[in-house]
Amino acid sequence: RSQPLSTDAKMSAMTTPANRELDRITVLLVTYQSAHCASALGKSLEAFPNIIVIDNASSDNTLEAFAQGMPRAKVIANERNLGFGAANNRGVLAAETEFVLLLNPDCIIDTSAAQQLLQCADANPCASMIAPQLIDRHGNADKNYSMGHNTWPAKGPLADADTCVRFVSGACMLIRRDAMLKIKGFDERFFLYYEDTDLCLRLSEQCGEIILAPQSRVTHLSRGSSGGKARFNAEYLRGYHHIQSKFLFALKHHQVSVSPFKRWRYCLVAGLELCIRLLLLDAVRASRVLGRVVG
Repeated sequence: RSQPLSTDAKMSAMTTPANRELDRITVLLVTYQSAHCASALGKSLEAFPNIIVIDNASSDNTLEAFAQGMPRAKVIANERNLGFGAANNRGVLAAETEFVLLLNPDCIIDTSAAQQLLQCADANPCASMIAPQLIDRHGNADKNYSMGHNTWPAKGPLADADTCVRFVSGACMLIRRDAMLKIKGFDERFFLYYEDTDLCLRLSEQCGEIILAPQSRVTHLSRGSSGGKARFNAEYLRGYHHIQSKFLFALKHHQVSVSPFKRWRYCLVAGLELCIRLLLLDAVRASRVLGRVVG
């Protein structure tokens, strides 16, 4: 009678010359209240030999769920929530491969998409970062890249060949580890939001161009990385850190300090939206707007 294969035996059975290319990549997953993502991620990353989970002090069963869903992954458990960029920096330092693949827990990538990113990187050795085309859960393409940080249209013409761009979404990025070390990774002052925009600017200016490889497609289940009972708190933090990071980016890259008048104007507009959200009983978005007002 045949016996079921062990995890290591399964990995050996799946090893092919193409899959061995994945040895060049370390997948970095920053988690926070992300237990619900572990099962799908574990299946999609089964063939990836190098995975580091950096948990930002989740209070749910994220660590247990990821230990079960991807038992071969290395885990870095932070004692407090460090934010997206700072957590990724710890993963970059712990990695030992040529490339790091920054992947949101609510993204699903297969081996083919990863190999296509590697092929693009090999064909363009001067590039510091390669990004895939993101698609939503229905298979529709999102425009996850742009030539300016204030132009992120969700619709419009999409690239049909490898294209140099200025910015890409931080949901999925293949980056040369040496380039990340050269610029000392993410600016950790950005707790959440704009850290990917700031990173793209510094990488393109100091290390090499950013290329979109649209033949590589990655599914992004938008806003699915934090959930469960902490959903309202997560939305509040999104609103708070989004506006704070917007102010920081304007100061760092445009030498523009937001005036008290402009802050009060933001508060007034956000306050009006908060009232509307409450009237519509939209508690999730109301939590996010409340965070923006406080921010």
